Amino acid sequence: MRGMGTAAKRDDASRSAQAFNLQQTIRYMLPYLLTFKGRVILALLALVAAKAATLLLPYLLKLIVDSLDSSLQPVVVLPLLLLLAYGLMRFGSVFFGEVRDALFSRVTEHAMRQIGLKVFNHLHQQELSFHLERNTGGISRDIERGTNGLSFLMRFLMFNIVPTLLEIVLVAIIFWGLFSFWYALITAIAVACYIWFTVKVTEWRNQFIRDANQADSATNGRAVDSLLNYETVKYFNNEAYEARIYDEFLQKWETAKLKNRMSLLLLNSGQALIIAAAITLMMLMAAQGAVTKELTLGDMAMVNAYMLQLFIPLNFLGFVYREIRRALTDLENMLGLLNRQSQIVETSDAKTLQLQQGKIEFQNVHFSYQTERPILQDFTLTILPGQKVAVVGSSGAGKSTLARLLYRFYDIQQGHILLDGQDIKELTLDSLRRAIAIVPQDTVLFNSSIRDNIAYGNPNATAADIEQAIDMAHLRSFINSLPQGDATIVGERGLKVSGGEKQRIAIARVLLKRSPILVFDEATSALDSQSEAAILQAMREVASGHTSLVIAHRLSTVIDADNIVVLDQGKVVEQGQHQQLLALGGYYARLWALQQKQHLQQRTTAEG
Repeated sequence: MRGMGTAAKRDDASRSAQAFNLQQTIRYMLPYLLTFKGRVILALLALVAAKAATLLLPYLLKLIVDSLDSSLQPVVVLPLLLLLAYGLMRFGSVFFGEVRDALFSRVTEHAMRQIGLKVFNHLHQQELSFHLERNTGGISRDIERGTNGLSFLMRFLMFNIVPTLLEIVLVAIIFWGLFSFWYALITAIAVACYIWFTVKVTEWRNQFIRDANQADSATNGRAVDSLLNYETVKYFNNEAYEARIYDEFLQKWETAKLKNRMSLLLLNSGQALIIAAAITLMMLMAAQGAVTKELTLGDMAMVNAYMLQLFIPLNFLGFVYREIRRALTDLENMLGLLNRQSQIVETSDAKTLQLQQGKIEFQNVHFSYQTERPILQDFTLTILPGQKVAVVGSSGAGKSTLARLLYRFYDIQQGHILLDGQDIKELTLDSLRRAIAIVPQDTVLFNSSIRDNIAYGNPNATAADIEQAIDMAHLRSFINSLPQGDATIVGERGLKVSGGEKQRIAIARVLLKRSPILVFDEATSALDSQSEAAILQAMREVASGHTSLVIAHRLSTVIDADNIVVLDQGKVVEQGQHQQLLALGGYYARLWALQQKQHLQQRTTAEG
């Protein structure tokens, strides 16, 4: 009994969620409908014309048949005008329907474009942790299905559901007026049974649609993840393993689709049985009326035509209802994305950063990605205007976290981060991030040309600015060595260029941004000694006159820093200039000795 109660509550929750989604959908639809009021009105007029032509067809058929019945009219005359009218109405029903679709397609396509753009912008407003935890392939499939579902709902809610129900009512009225109450009653009972059966079975099979969608998203996400890690797969000879894992996802998708298909068989068969029973009963009544001369042959033909005309849209109504339920299911994830609020938000009275000197202050900062694992503990650091400060320490000490906090990818749990005395939580995100340029540890490039990737730092930069950035980042010789020069495509995530080349492109991109505060997060980690020396010189030139934070693992890259901060387990254990720290003989000195020993061993091995 407890299980039944739980299931009932779950079903109620599902229906409530679906109803809420329908309300959301209608709320999203209205602005787009109002944007093209003229088109919508013309489309509705075309709809009315198409339905009027459709309803006239069976009556014209009756008049044609009766005019050819010799028992009613001894002299049979070809009803030319009726035949022409019948053909004209047949053409009109199709023509006006096409006009309606053509007019309304502009509305639906514009809505798809706007909703797609809205979701895209919304995703870019989410915090970094959201994107680190989400599956990119799954998100893209959710957006694709969601926009398609919205387009379907806009078209069919407005131009199919209401008109079809109206047509059913009008046909029942015609039957009652021209024949008898029983024809209208059978029509009403058949329609009620059909709709009840369709709703109940569709509610039941909706779980299979949702399972199939989830399996489809998971399968697509796994494929994208595997292909993005193509090199890693090759490094470990795991092609067969990847194929086996992918096949397991495909098997779940196949099972979900099979259940979906079998439940559809039950739905379609039940609908066909209801339609067949209603048509058979009404044709028996019409045939009996024709035999007793209560109805003419034209009446019988009209009943048959109206019944076929009635159940064709009714059958389509069942399809539309199923598709609406599926579209709402498809919309669930997309609407969930739109309703999700970012954890990093601006205050209602956020101010634009007024940066004059470029002083950075971390005051008693506490931060952790997970509560049980603190990263920074009571961290305090001041970087004076124009000063170059380096942060060093072992892996996991919290060095790269400083850059993420300064950029406000995450919010700290305690303390303050100030820029020229202004708390970054009280600033607009746009003004904060425009003031800071960063060369990240892992540079990811767009799948476009080298020049496009450099220009991304400032899309409005002039050709001269781009050329200057190329020279300052020491990219000129590399670009000149390429057959296509800076028009060379770097590949997805920049896989067609080396790690060092990617870093130099990233530095050139930062140069174009021209921000007063610079952050170098392991900017030379992927470079060989010769390239590193060139980049370090470029960094010195770029950092001149700027406040710069250099996060480094190699101590040799920061010996010229104005202040070197040594982190260990999220705490500052030492700070000072290079020679001062060596003289202390503490943590920094031991780390320096260890790295010098490793460097000597590597050089000896290379020479040997």
